[in-house]
Amino acid sequence: VQLQASGGGLVQAGGSLRLSCAASGRTFNDYTMGWFRQAPGKEREFVAAISWSAGSTSYADSVKGRFTISRYNTKNTLYLQMNSLKPEDTAVYYCARSYSQFILTYVKAYAYWGQGTQVTVSS
Repeated sequence: VQLQASGGGLVQAGGSLRLSCAASGRTFNDYTMGWFRQAPGKEREFVAAISWSAGSTSYADSVKGRFTISRYNTKNTLYLQMNSLKPEDTAVYYCARSYSQFILTYVKAYAYWGQGTQVTVSS
């Protein structure tokens, strides 16, 4: 499985960005997908996850109500719509594929990772 994240950039506080993650391989549809982020000097942290059928989602408290995760299995694509961005959202964002069909929020539950896309929010 190969994952390619895109859509990052520089945006002012209060603005929006939409991240995309294109997946290769036929196993995209069968597993939970997630977004994580890592700011300089900090550990990688969970942002959002979506089950294989898109029937369940989970969000970190810090992004709940502002970010929306979605997936289109027919296109092997994962999205993260980010609204009302804050400077503290600045980080490299990674998409990842879990080894499970269940919603899991910890880093070690994810077997495959994209290369990351930089999101910078200016105040």
